[in-house]
Amino acid sequence: MKNGLTIFAGIFAIVAASWAGLLLTAHRQYGGLAQYVDALDGNAYPLPLSGLADQGRLVYEDLGCATCHTQQVRRADFGADLDRKWGERQSYARDYIREKTVHLGDSRLGPDLRNVAARGYVDGTFLYKLLYAPHSVAPGTNMPAYPFLFDVRRVNPGQASPLALPFTGRFAPPAGSEVVPTRRAVALAAYLLSLKDTYDYPVERAKNTPPAPEKKGEH
Repeated sequence: MKNGLTIFAGIFAIVAASWAGLLLTAHRQYGGLAQYVDALDGNAYPLPLSGLADQGRLVYEDLGCATCHTQQVRRADFGADLDRKWGERQSYARDYIREKTVHLGDSRLGPDLRNVAARGYVDGTFLYKLLYAPHSVAPGTNMPAYPFLFDVRRVNPGQASPLALPFTGRFAPPAGSEVVPTRRAVALAAYLLSLKDTYDYPVERAKNTPPAPEKKGEH
C-alpha cells in the first residue's frame, strides 16, 4: 500500500494533537488557579500547609494511604458523599493548589479523607489511636494498624509524656509503659488535620449551583 506510511503518520498526528490539546488545556485551567482572597476576613484560601503538615503529606504518600482512601467529595448527582457527611460541599480544583502531590485515590475501602478534619470527633488523639490500634476507636474497621509509627517505652512515675495515648483495657500498654507517637505520626496527624475544605469559593459556587427550576407558565 503506497500511502500506508502517510496515512499512519496522519492518524498519529491527529491523535497526538488531540491528547496534547486535552492535556495543555487542563494544565492551563488548573495551573492558572490562585488562592482566593476573601475581602471580609483578609485570608487567602486555601490556606497554605504548615511545614509539619507538608512533612505529613509525605508520610501519607509513603504509607500508601491513597490505596484505600480518596480525597475527593463528589457532588450530589455523582454519589452519596454529601449524604455521608464527607464534606459540606463538593470538591473544587482550587482546593488542591497548595499541594505538590494530589492524592485523589481510586478506591474507597475506607472513608474519603478530604474533609476529615471537619468531622467533630476527629482530633490528634483520635488519629493517633486510630493509627496505633484502629479497633480502639472504630470497632469492626478493616483499617490496618501502624504500630511502627509509635514508641512503647518505660515511664517513671510523674514523668509521663504529654503525648502519651490514654489507652485502657486490652489496648493499654504493659504496666509502667506508655505509647508515644513518633515524629512521623505527629506529622501525619498534622497533615490529616489540615484537610478541611469548608470555605465555599464564590466563583466555584456560582459555576456549580444548578439553575432553579422554571415555574409553570414561565417562558
